[in-house]
Amino acid sequence: MYKFITSKILTLHSRNTSATGIGLFRLFYGLVTLQEIIFLAYFNHLIFDPIPYLDVEFPMIPLFLYLWMVVACLIVIGYRYRFAVICNYLFWIVFVNFTPMQRDFDGGFDALMISAGFFLLFMPGDRAFSIDNLRYKLSTPFIHYRSFIPRTVSDLDYYLPVAICLGFVYFDSAIHKLFAEHWRHGLGSWLPLTQPYYVSAIDTSYLLNNELLQKTIGYAVIIFQFTFIFLFANSRFRIIYLLIGLGLHVGIILFLNVYPYGMGMLIFYILLIPRQWLETVGNRVKAKSSALVVFYDQQCPLCNRAVLSLNHFDIFRCIDFKSAQEHAAHYPALASFSQDTLLTDLYALDKNNRIYYGLDTYIRIFIKMRYLAPLGLILSLPVIYQCASKQYRTIADSRIRLPCSAECPVPSKLQDDTFYHRIFEGIAVRKPKAFLRKFAKILTALLLLQLNSSIHYGIIYRLHIDTRQNPVIAAISQASNSLIQISHTFFGITPHALYLHDHFAGYDHILAITYIDPLGIERWLPFVNEQGRLLAPNWGRVQSMWANIAVTPTIDNQRLHKFIMKVTAFWGIKTGLILDNTRFHIKLKKISSPVYWVHDQLHQNFESEWQTIGTVKWAKNIISFDLPEDINSL
Repeated sequence: MYKFITSKILTLHSRNTSATGIGLFRLFYGLVTLQEIIFLAYFNHLIFDPIPYLDVEFPMIPLFLYLWMVVACLIVIGYRYRFAVICNYLFWIVFVNFTPMQRDFDGGFDALMISAGFFLLFMPGDRAFSIDNLRYKLSTPFIHYRSFIPRTVSDLDYYLPVAICLGFVYFDSAIHKLFAEHWRHGLGSWLPLTQPYYVSAIDTSYLLNNELLQKTIGYAVIIFQFTFIFLFANSRFRIIYLLIGLGLHVGIILFLNVYPYGMGMLIFYILLIPRQWLETVGNRVKAKSSALVVFYDQQCPLCNRAVLSLNHFDIFRCIDFKSAQEHAAHYPALASFSQDTLLTDLYALDKNNRIYYGLDTYIRIFIKMRYLAPLGLILSLPVIYQCASKQYRTIADSRIRLPCSAECPVPSKLQDDTFYHRIFEGIAVRKPKAFLRKFAKILTALLLLQLNSSIHYGIIYRLHIDTRQNPVIAAISQASNSLIQISHTFFGITPHALYLHDHFAGYDHILAITYIDPLGIERWLPFVNEQGRLLAPNWGRVQSMWANIAVTPTIDNQRLHKFIMKVTAFWGIKTGLILDNTRFHIKLKKISSPVYWVHDQLHQNFESEWQTIGTVKWAKNIISFDLPEDINSL
């Protein structure tokens, strides 16, 4: 195994390829992180307050969420990459382990985001679609943008995160699935989609009512997850696994209300997209010919930096930048302008031979770039145009030019301070054999951590093996648990026992909350509706809180009371209710979670009748419950 890992590392690390996929991976990871931070900010009081709005234990949480939001934005745009990914990694660890997020509001994908964040520390995510890549170009402003050689990465950067973050997760999850009866019957994907608490607003009953289709999907998922880690890198199967994985996780996003998990998994499939596909798409969206030719002074440092910056953001390649000194004489439309005149401003020539200069050139550049057209139109507005022209003239007339006889300086490149450059392009080049040995040992350690988790919870726990009888085995089990805690906290390696029989077995009742408005009319709290569905935005980790912790096959009254208190306080205050004057009703209805296929099970669960089983009241920030002692027996 060790020799195989060493050989594979050497092969992948020696092959260079485009950094486009890595840049997209970083960008979409930042967007998924950003949407989750916005979600946390919206549900700040529900998640972090002991009593929402009434007892605020963590008043600094919003500040840290906004700081984290800034960090996520830096990751999206690829600015100060090393600083941003380190901060993001620490934020995930701190929020997951030192707030109620993990205990009460497990998002189901926190471990995945920590794992991806850990790999981003050592990935060259700043080499494409990033501001840092622009900074790299600006460090040598007198080199024309066409002369830059695209920065490359090794194939290892593509395959390693997929193998560990997807391959390990899938294989571990497949082991657990073998112990679930409904998965063995081929209904692993069918059963969650028949449960009101788990479905989105899209009605999928026309798919669920096809037994053969559902069983085909269920068994295909198990085969897919078991074989992914072994075959995804094979060129003959790569596209198949890419398409199946995309379909699987797009389905989770659309049809289940745990969309963050689906989006988190989809990020990694960017790394599986063949680079040729990305290049083809890139060539398709690029303009077939330049819509505007811009002439600039190549002896002006400011002009060179402006050209490099504008070209960096010209993603459709609609603008062609040329040196006024070398190329202006070849365009008859500019024959009436002396070279001294052309060097005073940026001049532009469109396909109709219309000439623009000064601020008008920038306005035309933005418009021709397509996606920045609104900015160009805003600059064209009266008053804004006059103010911008004045500012432009001040900058243009005060710029410094190099003497025509002087050679353009070529400063040293911007220092690359990422961990990737230091380790994979520093140590690996200077000491290749030592690097190879150490890196292989690190990967072997990660593999052993995953095996420890899979064997401990996927086999020993599932087979109900009692490890307490033998002192030696008990000590090994305790050490294994400690390792799982470490691997879960820092690397996101954790058991992936999702939607198994121990969750759905006995799940035959769900709860909802209504209230009596001032007119005496009973209304549904904007949380669970009449069908039993959790309404948006109560999805993701809020859904997990209610459907996986508060309401379970065996309801624990203490936990249920805690979360009823949180939900009534949060949504009651958020919807403008006066808590002390509002009576809440707790409703229950029977549902079914069969391990065998049943026609139209989703609608049967939707149409089941509700019954009121108790009331909840608030008085001076204290909640009182009038609920049955044993809800499970109802």
